[in-house]
Order: sequence, then C-alpha cells, then structure tokens
Amino acid sequence: MTNFVDFSKNNDRINKTYGNLSGDKMFIGNLEIKGKVALAPMAGVADRAMREICIRNGAAFAVGELCSAKGITMGDKKSEEYLKISDLERPMASQLFGDDPLVMAKAAVKALEYKPDFIDINMGCPAPKVAKSGGGSALLDNLPLAGEIVKAVVNAVDVPVTAKIRIGRDDDHIVAVELAKIIEDAGASMITVHGRTRAQQYAPFVKLEPIADVKRAVSIPVVGNGDVVDGKSAENMIKVTGCDMVMVGRAAMGTPWIFSQINAYLKDGTILPDPTVEEKMNYLLEQGKLVCEYKPEKIAMLQMRKHASWYIKGYKGAAKLREKCANLVSLDGLKELVDEVLHQSTME
Repeated sequence: MTNFVDFSKNNDRINKTYGNLSGDKMFIGNLEIKGKVALAPMAGVADRAMREICIRNGAAFAVGELCSAKGITMGDKKSEEYLKISDLERPMASQLFGDDPLVMAKAAVKALEYKPDFIDINMGCPAPKVAKSGGGSALLDNLPLAGEIVKAVVNAVDVPVTAKIRIGRDDDHIVAVELAKIIEDAGASMITVHGRTRAQQYAPFVKLEPIADVKRAVSIPVVGNGDVVDGKSAENMIKVTGCDMVMVGRAAMGTPWIFSQINAYLKDGTILPDPTVEEKMNYLLEQGKLVCEYKPEKIAMLQMRKHASWYIKGYKGAAKLREKCANLVSLDGLKELVDEVLHQSTME
C-alpha cells in the first residue's frame, strides 16, 4: 500500500523544476503580483486544497469560489465557508456575486474578516441560479447597476477591488469595453475578461478581439481568460490582446503544474515536461489529504471523486479507474486507487 509521505520533501524536485520562473510583475492597486498566470475561480472545484497546490506550482494569485453576498449577510454558514483562506494560497481574492450594491458592500466587509488580499466581483457567471438572481452575467444587461456595485464595494473596503466579466450577453450585445470603462471609473483596480458571451457558456472558441479592445480602453491591468491550456496559448493571448496576465481554469483541473509550465514558456520558451506518474499521484494524494484537513473525510472524498478522475485521465484502464473514482468514500480508498495506477504504469 502507498503510505503518505512528507510531500514538501517528496515533491522537492518538482517544486524546484516547476516553481514560478517568471520575473514579471504587476500591481492590483498596491498589491504586487508576480508572474503571468493566475488560477480562475471555479465553483465546486477550486477549493482551498487545489488553490494551495496551484499557488505552490506557480500561480500568481488565486480567486476563491463564487460566494453569494446575500448568503453572507444572512449568516449562511456554507457561504461563509467559501471565504476561508489559508496563508498557503496567497495572494488570494474572495469572489462575491449579487445585484444589490448595499448588500454587496456589507458582504465585502464581512469577507475582510478572513483577510483576503483583494475582493473580486463576479459579473460573468452564466449559471442560471446566479444569473436569475440578478448577479453574475445578468449584470451584462444592467451596466449602471454594475458600476454602482463596484463603487459601493470600493468605498466599503480598504483592499483592492476587481471584477471578472464576460464580453456580453450574446454576439449582438457585446458590451465589454463599455462595462470595463464603467468598472474602472467606479474605482476597480483590475478587470478579468473571459472572451466569451453568456450565451456561449464555455464553447466554442474564445474571442480575443474584445479582450484587446478592453485593454486599449482602460488603464488598469487586464487579465485575459478563456482557452489558455499551455504556454503557447498563453503567449498567443498576451500577444494578440496585450493583456497583462492570463487566467487558467479548466486546464488546471488535475494538472496544477500547468502554471509553472506556462511561466517557463513565457519567460524564455522553455517547454517543461509533465511530472512522472509517481509525482502526479503524489499530488493527487496530497490534495486528498489537504481536503480531509479542511472537511470531514466523507465529504472530502465526495469532492475528490472528480479531481481523482482528472488526475488519472489518459492512464491505462481509465474506464475501470474512473469507476473507482466515482465510488471513493475514504482516504484509504484514494490510496488504493493510486496504488492501482502506479501498478498499471509499471506494466506498460
């Protein structure tokens, strides 16, 4: 059986090879950010454990899971859980959504109790339960309200405030530049632009031109988001749009080393190899252990099921392995899964 090890030592070679190799930096307000690629907020995916591992592997900053401002102000425990931050995942933003400037301001003040490095306002989430509440991408149809929300939050907190947007409701309603100017005028310190409309969801390909338009229109930093999957795609987005940084979301699921690989490529064109099978499985075990430190084991393993399936993607016997992933209930079960992956890798 695989035994847990001191991961900080076990992954020492990986950390040295895959650390933040980019010397570039920018500022979000007075907050210095080093590197060119950040971890995107992903509800139900980018929790504290994943954020910690991604930061260690070169993510310049991370943004927390989408959190309801209304839920926070009403004392909802689940909402508050999303605000918790460890010192190992900084720089770190708490991300809020809502449609009431006063409620958003109160929620931002509450979020400060958990000491985020900055507050991010979601204006792009296309999920029906978010948009139907008037938050997220619904604000693409109400730009004055979007500006009022940013201004209220900026006036309520003493940390930088940023916003994440999509380029518009659909191809006939592209509002990225107009919205970006409103957000800047309201006092925001950075804008992240996902180059898709709300109607597009996550396909087809991202549109780079609207991101470039936003970059030319505002003076605050602009982060490009969408379809960044490796160093070449990151470089292309930066070259085409002129954005200050890129943000990675789905491409980081089960591959936290992607940040260091992108940083290395952007620095001097170096293409770093993926970690070995053993190193990848150690990352999986480490993430599982971390989640169990933050949540009860049974709940932690429910969440780790999808992460485990991402880590083992492409390995021999993937169908059988995915079945094991779908039935994980304990840390021991995760260790057994890793043992099987390692055993099969030696048979190839």
